[in-house]
Amino acid sequence: MKSTGIVRKVDELGRIVLPIELRRTLDIEERDALEIYVEEDVIMLKKHQPFCIFCSNSHDLVSYKGKNICSECIAKITKIEL
Repeated sequence: MKSTGIVRKVDELGRIVLPIELRRTLDIEERDALEIYVEEDVIMLKKHQPFCIFCSNSHDLVSYKGKNICSECIAKITKIEL
């Protein structure tokens, strides 16, 4: 895991502010949903993307390297001849 050197305090409501540099780098906009994961003593945030990255379908999604792809697009991709 890469350290950014940024330290933020938790406020009285349990909130933290994500610095603008991180939001820009990770393409996080206002009102975007974030997924929260815990592994041992580490809290991880990930931008929630519930749609296929190619066609925006929200059914039959498969996650591949952190990206959502629907079964229809997978079928189309696997039929492409190189």
